[in-house]
Order: sequence, then C-alpha cells, then structure tokens
Amino acid sequence: YFHADGFLRPFLPFTANEDENSVSLARWKLLPYIVKNEEEASKYANTLNARCEDVFDKFSYRHYIGKTHGLLWVNGFFEPHRPNPKISVPYFIHAIDSLPFTLGCIYANWVNKDTGEIIRTFSIITTPPNKLLSEIHTEGQRMPLIILPEERKTWLHATNKDEIIGLMKPLPDGYLAGYQVSNIINKERGLNTADTLNRISQ
Repeated sequence: YFHADGFLRPFLPFTANEDENSVSLARWKLLPYIVKNEEEASKYANTLNARCEDVFDKFSYRHYIGKTHGLLWVNGFFEPHRPNPKISVPYFIHAIDSLPFTLGCIYANWVNKDTGEIIRTFSIITTPPNKLLSEIHTEGQRMPLIILPEERKTWLHATNKDEIIGLMKPLPDGYLAGYQVSNIINKERGLNTADTLNRISQ
C-alpha cells in the first residue's frame, strides 16, 4: 500500500504477541466477539483507532488491552492539517531516517460465525500528540502510539495495567518529520498510488 484507507478495512503487515517472530496480515478495524458476520462487521462502531484513555473501559477494547498486543509495520502515516474549519490539508508523517517503524495496537482473532473463518483484526492505539503532531493534526490533537525498537518486546508482552499505561505515551520529538501531500486523497476513496506520497511544494 501507498495509502491504506482504514474505512475499506485493508489487510496490513502485523506482528502479534502470540507469534512475535513473524509478520503476517491482519485486518484494520478490531471486531469484538459479539460481531457475528461480515454484515454486522460493516455496520459495527468505528474501531480503527482506540484512544489510550478509553481502552480499559470501552467494551470493544477492554477484553483485549491486557492480553493481545500487536505491532503494525509502516513506512509512515497520513494526518489532516486544518488551517481553518473549511480546509483539510493532508500531511505524510515518516521517520527521520526513512526506515519502517511500528505502531502499537491491540487485536482480536475474530471468528466469522457464517463461515468459521478466523481473521486477526486490530485497532491502532492513539495518544495525545507530541509537538510536531500538535502542529499538524490541529483538529484531532492525536497521534498513533509509536513503539520504538527497544520497547517492542515490552509492548507485546505487557499485561500489567500500570505497565501498559506507562507505554501508551506520545513519541518524543526528534524521531518524525512530515510534509504536505496532494489533497486528492481526501477526494478519492481508496486511492492507492505512488503519487499519494509526492511532496507538495509550500
């Protein structure tokens, strides 16, 4: 993927704590056990992202936050910048060294009751923003939980509530950079072409 649209529930590269030495595909949008089939899945609440402040309390997440942690492997992510309420300008956020990095997630191995198929589904944890993201993601004032390499194993296997809360913190400044990209990604649902990453001169 160059641009993965969460509302289309794509399958993305993922490491789960039950198989920490491999990367396999998991589907974006956590589906808890009460969801019976694809029809219900398409209508279920938006669980693409899970706010760190809510994960121990909200029904969709509370069964999983203490048990099933995962890592989503990305080269970057998109965030909207709103200079005023009528304008949304997309930015691409990436690591300063341009290497892949990991987002902290929780997941559920969801069973489609109609087919018996088991699909790993996940939500990305979000935190308050660091300085860079507070300047870019001005409306939402959030950022994904980024797990640094030295914390990956700890995140995958954390089960104590206080330890988990301690890991769900904004990434310090100095690791990420961002640049403006074309507004076309706001206009064409599911657009997935290399030019979505092209820098727009400012």
